[in-house]
Amino acid sequence: MSPNGSDRSSRRPMRRKLLQVLTAGVVLATASGCSYTWEDFPRLGMPTPVTEEAPRILSLWQGSWAAALITGVLVWGLILWSVFFHRRSRTKVEVPPQTRYNMPIEALYTVVPLIIVSVLFYFTARDESKLLALEDKPAHTINVVGFQWSWGFNYVEDVDGDAATGAKPAKELGSIPDRYAKQFPAGAEGVHAVGTPGERNPQNGNPGPTLWLPKGEKVRFVLTSRDVIHSFWVVPFLMKQDVIPGYTNVFEVTPTREGTFKGKCAELCGVDHSRMLFNVKVVSPERYQQHLKELAEKGQTGYVPSGIAQLDTARNAGASKL
Repeated sequence: MSPNGSDRSSRRPMRRKLLQVLTAGVVLATASGCSYTWEDFPRLGMPTPVTEEAPRILSLWQGSWAAALITGVLVWGLILWSVFFHRRSRTKVEVPPQTRYNMPIEALYTVVPLIIVSVLFYFTARDESKLLALEDKPAHTINVVGFQWSWGFNYVEDVDGDAATGAKPAKELGSIPDRYAKQFPAGAEGVHAVGTPGERNPQNGNPGPTLWLPKGEKVRFVLTSRDVIHSFWVVPFLMKQDVIPGYTNVFEVTPTREGTFKGKCAELCGVDHSRMLFNVKVVSPERYQQHLKELAEKGQTGYVPSGIAQLDTARNAGASKL
């Protein structure tokens, strides 16, 4: 048998294996996505947004995927072109000419990645500044308290409508920096809810406590921790922020759809991290106010301790922004 015939016969098993791998990849890709519909495909794995801010995050996600696919197609195309048009059986050359330097190509593969990273950085920084922007007077403020192994929710609200009550700063919220505390509503005596890992939402049976939010109204989350680093993640909000002891993170959202949604801790915080689940129930503003009164009637007035004392650097950081 000729050497060429021997080479061809040795390549056949490799081609069969490649075909089998590609077939298995297609099967896995389609099987893993069988729970999704074609309407879900444009979101590329993201859940349906339920806040005014979430579509901006979804757009950034989709743009990043588009950039990655374009780059991937270009790279794969060059690889395949090189494989097929420079294969030994086509050129009949044992060792092709060796090129040591090609300055235009080297400049190209240095400049192009820098451009790609710069564009992604620009859009990320632009959207991040919009997402973390704070209003002077948000409609509602909720202090989210992370602790091992559940969540507490301090509703900083004037529940009874009397500005005289809650006029003094609550000592339980003393760890929150003044730049946020001074924007609390006047007369906010507040109500609270504290969860346990074994608690379940009565509507859907999902584990963890339930945080109530009003639809169509701006809500500011003030995130504090009592012990270690946690992370506050409401899945259909499409964003999360760390809950750091000694430092206060803040962000705002406006819910746009009623319903009960899942939330979880997204930071490995210890042995029972997986049980740090919670629910977010978005209701009408009227039902939200009624819920606050129900908490007050249950005796859940005032606040639970928000967390450990803030570090001086954290307490003073950004004070000039507000």
